[in-house]
Amino acid sequence: MPTDSIAKATKTKGVRMIRRHRSHTDEGRPVGGMSRYRDDIDTDGLMPAPARDRLYDLFGQIEKEFENLYAANIALQERVESLNERLEAYASSDKPAAEVQEPDGTTKPKRSASQISQKIKTTYKASTSKIVSSFRAPSAAYNLVRVYRGHRDGVWEVSVSKSGHQVIGTASADHRARIFSVETGQCLLQYAGHQGSVNSIRFHPNQDLVLTASGDETAHIWRAVVTPPSHAEIVKSHSSGEDEIDGSEKEDVGDDGGDLVQESNKLRTPQVELTGHTDVVIAADWMVGGAQVISASWDRLAILYDAETGEQISTLSGHIQELNEVRAHPTQRLVVTSSKDTTFRLWDFRDSAMQVNVFQGHTQPVTSAVFAGGDKVVSGSDDRTVKVWDLRNMRSPLSIIKTDSAINRLAVSQAQNIIAIPHDNRHIRLFDISGVRVGRLPRSNRQGHSRMVCSVTFADDNQTCNLFSCGFDRQVLGWHVNCQTKE
Repeated sequence: MPTDSIAKATKTKGVRMIRRHRSHTDEGRPVGGMSRYRDDIDTDGLMPAPARDRLYDLFGQIEKEFENLYAANIALQERVESLNERLEAYASSDKPAAEVQEPDGTTKPKRSASQISQKIKTTYKASTSKIVSSFRAPSAAYNLVRVYRGHRDGVWEVSVSKSGHQVIGTASADHRARIFSVETGQCLLQYAGHQGSVNSIRFHPNQDLVLTASGDETAHIWRAVVTPPSHAEIVKSHSSGEDEIDGSEKEDVGDDGGDLVQESNKLRTPQVELTGHTDVVIAADWMVGGAQVISASWDRLAILYDAETGEQISTLSGHIQELNEVRAHPTQRLVVTSSKDTTFRLWDFRDSAMQVNVFQGHTQPVTSAVFAGGDKVVSGSDDRTVKVWDLRNMRSPLSIIKTDSAINRLAVSQAQNIIAIPHDNRHIRLFDISGVRVGRLPRSNRQGHSRMVCSVTFADDNQTCNLFSCGFDRQVLGWHVNCQTKE
């Protein structure tokens, strides 16, 4: 998710580095791996070719060393977590035995929890083994259902269609937005109209329109008319294993690097182009009803547009540093903007005289703030906390969730009041709205993300996948989460 926690951005022509790990981009094309350095070395063509080649080789070696260090660091983190869990289990079950007073006045040591547990296991193991084995069917609370592949760079946001189609949209640093079928994992449409990283994607409330925000300083409205897959295609994709979770690095690209998406399913021209910002547009969202849109930018401004004409209606100023996110209320004319200045602001358009409330409480950049129900906002920050606020009382949060990693674009299940929190450390944690921990999604070699998780979104009405996540590992994952069962 593109937010403040990225290293200092380096300007290029019309686009920037968007997130801490985001690939460099220039001249409207993605640059990854070694090629990202080519335009930064000797832009005037004065360096001899052998020297340039030598520099490319050195940069490549440095990049490989960083990758090896990153992998070693992740392995050490997992080992520390495993040892901590074992230590906690030992401390909770193997406490020193206490003395117990007997009826005759004598005392004897009280059995520890581990001794009692071992006694029970020894006594009943033979008689219950058959019964226990019959109940060992998979009953995990969190299951990875499907992987959606095709992007060639980090995926910064995933969004679910609101118009009844079983599709999701993805926004990526590869300058592309994609529409995927939830059931088959097939890419139904690719939008290639931006000249910079696509930082957010949001569906119109009731039409086949999509809104994307980009590092090219614009936001685009484009029409996503897709044909849902037939029943035969769904059956074929499932039976052929096209959506198997195998942990492979398969990509939707040809041998020559070209995309395998059919040309007829590619869109390059927006229906409306929204201009006016002078820096990266980090996010954009539909106002209630879909007649207007609101955008947020690193130029510290949010702009309200007419969605049909693209005309600017109002400019919202007040933040003293770059904006990281913007969200509109689904049923009221309310907007919340998150900023690098450690605050988020509530903009109330319900009256002719617009009111603004400033929420202070985080100590580092606010990376995400979303509406929860009709009267609450949930905010996340690089200070590793998530806070739940009442819109009628902004002095102090209702609950505070402390975590061990920076927060990216979080989501709230309106049906179950569950908060999904994506982290830089690859975790996705679940809490209820009161701050009680519900669980953590699996994270292993075959399941979960291998790099930071940038964004999550709920699909409460979907029976197959009710939670989606995306990350810097270029993957979009579809999960089935049973929030009634706690970890």
